[in-house]
Amino acid sequence: MKLPGTEDQRKWATRIAIVAAIGVGYYLFTQVLDLEKILEDVSHALGAWTYALVGVFAFAETGAFIGLVAPGETVMLLGGAVAGQGAINVYVTIALAWTAACAGDVTSFFLGRRLGRDFLLRHGPRFGFSHDRLRQVEDFFSRHGGKTIFLGRFVGFVRAFAPFIAGSSGMRFRMFFPYSVLGCGLWVGSTVVIGYVFSKSIDTAINYAGKGAIILGTLIVVVVGVIWLTRHLQVKENRVEAVRWMDDHAVTRRLTAFARRHETGLRLIGDRLTPGGTFGLEVTSLMAVLAVSLFVLIAYIVVVEGNPGPTTGDETAADVAEAIRCGFMTTFAKVVTFLGSGLFIWPLTIGCAAALAWARRWTEVCVLLAGMILIQLGFSEIKAWVDRPRPPDPLVATHGSSFPSGHAAHSVIYVWAATTIVVRLRPGMARAALVVVAGIALTALVGLSRVYLDVHYMSDVSSGWALGAAAFSICAAIGLVVSQLRHNPQQ
Repeated sequence: MKLPGTEDQRKWATRIAIVAAIGVGYYLFTQVLDLEKILEDVSHALGAWTYALVGVFAFAETGAFIGLVAPGETVMLLGGAVAGQGAINVYVTIALAWTAACAGDVTSFFLGRRLGRDFLLRHGPRFGFSHDRLRQVEDFFSRHGGKTIFLGRFVGFVRAFAPFIAGSSGMRFRMFFPYSVLGCGLWVGSTVVIGYVFSKSIDTAINYAGKGAIILGTLIVVVVGVIWLTRHLQVKENRVEAVRWMDDHAVTRRLTAFARRHETGLRLIGDRLTPGGTFGLEVTSLMAVLAVSLFVLIAYIVVVEGNPGPTTGDETAADVAEAIRCGFMTTFAKVVTFLGSGLFIWPLTIGCAAALAWARRWTEVCVLLAGMILIQLGFSEIKAWVDRPRPPDPLVATHGSSFPSGHAAHSVIYVWAATTIVVRLRPGMARAALVVVAGIALTALVGLSRVYLDVHYMSDVSSGWALGAAAFSICAAIGLVVSQLRHNPQQ
């Protein structure tokens, strides 16, 4: 016969033992082992293979739940530190880890969507994850899933499970992915850079990373507290009781008096700053595009400024272009490349702006014109700054320096136009995916035609695309915020 509570006590004893074992293991790893000696050995032994190590762990952190038993921050710090030793490139390390981390999140998300809910219903109760808890988690993800994915990237246990639960709880992928891109980018970038900066003292890097985790944990607690308080005060009786309590205390009495005097103005501000249904998702998606674009652009500027010659990727792209070059392809490339020239793009821009103005879509008009002006200023200034020579023997006439490609930057207008049509002008239109794919394909063809015609390196084109995407995303984000403030209902 089992004594009451014996099974629960055994479960709690097992959990405490697991936590203690993890704590002891982490202490031994960080305090007893000579981390700097390990770093030196890894740097000499792995060299370029460090890329593979970092990529595998960044993927497996969520894609294979390795994050439950192996702290991913340690491997990211190690990759940054090895880059600081000069064995690998820090920009390639960040780009690879960022891509792999996003791929791990996506894999875990779709695994959760396919297997997760049934799996959790069958096996969850064994680990204290009851059916009621599953419904609570699903409800939480439907309301706060994006914030959980973003902030959970910095908390080991949450990071390992959040994408899986997001998929199993029915969260939409288009809501999940932008937050994943931002969270992965900030987590990978900050951790690798800490390792890179403190590459001469990996212990110092781990110390700073630990402090950062504590600060972020505190921030998460504050955010959760604010969310709980907001919900609590949505109930009228709770608001009345809170005001009564504040009136009874001298410290808070002045706040209630101030609120009463300025109630109309405060209510107006609150209404104008309350996001609509898709507002947060759209802004987050634009910030994700901006983060990736700026990283690509800045990384290439640093690389090219230090060595203006072709990169390994540039040489590979040039070899492919040479292998497929023929009369028909050359004629086609010359036609396509004209679609990214200023002679074609600027009349197209004016025409689109006029059509949008006729339809009284003033926000879209401002975003279009501001984005194109920002692109023009951006690539002109960067060209003069970097002053990279063009490839030899181009197939068409060229002038000016090579980096970045103005044609590629201009061509992003096709992606912007397609996305604006299906998201802002004609939401829910039939064959919306085909419109977006057509915009992306046209932008890609214009950029690749510059490589084929041997007037730009592939890195020039990639940076041009990044510049165009960054310009349009920041202008569109500003446009969304301004539009939100102007059109929210007033009291």
